[in-house]
Amino acid sequence: MTTNQFAIVDTDIHERVQYKDILKYLDEPFRHYITNCHWIQEKHMPYTQPAVAGVDRADAITPDGRPGGSDLAFMQKQLLDDIGHEYGILTSALDPSPSSMHGWYEMATALASAYNDWQIEEWLDKDDRLYGSVHIAAQDRDAAIKEIERVGSHPKMVQVLLPIDDIMWGDPFYHPIFEACEKHQLMIGMHHNEPPVYYGKWPRYFIEWHTLIPTAHMKQVTNMIFNGVFDKFPKLGLIMIEGGFTWVPHLMWKMDQQYRDLRHEVPWLKRKPSDIFKQQIKVTTQPAEELTKQEFASLVEQMGTDEILCFSTDYPHWDYDSPTRALPKMDPELKKKIFAENAKAFYPKLPK
Repeated sequence: MTTNQFAIVDTDIHERVQYKDILKYLDEPFRHYITNCHWIQEKHMPYTQPAVAGVDRADAITPDGRPGGSDLAFMQKQLLDDIGHEYGILTSALDPSPSSMHGWYEMATALASAYNDWQIEEWLDKDDRLYGSVHIAAQDRDAAIKEIERVGSHPKMVQVLLPIDDIMWGDPFYHPIFEACEKHQLMIGMHHNEPPVYYGKWPRYFIEWHTLIPTAHMKQVTNMIFNGVFDKFPKLGLIMIEGGFTWVPHLMWKMDQQYRDLRHEVPWLKRKPSDIFKQQIKVTTQPAEELTKQEFASLVEQMGTDEILCFSTDYPHWDYDSPTRALPKMDPELKKKIFAENAKAFYPKLPK
């Protein structure tokens, strides 16, 4: 029995993998380093989130004690069936992302490939509602392109997932990756991965980090737009995941003002940044601030379009957004767009 009466396309669901889950998809010598050498990925996140179950909802822990998001059947019962999802986009909890590993890019590439195979076999093939994200190790650009070519044509892979960290993705070095994405009708999904930095330093406290996450999203959007990614790849779309949305009007205004004053610096840009944003960029709603109906309507109006926002829960994380409680009441047509239609229009591979 579902708890809602409207269609939902959830653009941020974290399925969680453990090394033991993907060992059978890993070739040697990479499997050896995990099973015999106790190798673990680099992790630079020395913060604890205010939740009973660490980063997750306490009730998302599986009945047998595994982390939230690690069991498809439990997720189906707690999220997909109970809430009533039409579709859900898997964005993983492979932490950190292979594209965030510092060094040993061969291992990063192997982990990404194994994860993709595991995701397809254990999740996408077992639930028609779920669609996936291609994982790559973008530091090795050629290997990343090969991985996109290998699994990008899968009908249920809808985007390439990139972390928001110290890599600025608008750099022309990464443009061949975007070319491969465009070829396979894959959008780019960007999800924050490590703390937003300022003045070259990390925040001292988690509360700072969690407050400043939108600044990291703003940096990447600005970088992608001004480096000409969207003029160069007109069929490419970008969705910014888990950074909220109240920052969008400000960034539009600021980029447009800078473009008026400094457009000679970026002659390849043929459209106003705000127009590029409206035409090729989406933003997920979670984590949504507590807004009144009037405040929410005003923000959408300031964006100049009602086609930017895509609903997301961020399941199973502790700051999960309920589809019935996270956003204020809105007109039925706007609700339909934000909760389902904008995402369907954005992802070419989603059934319409």
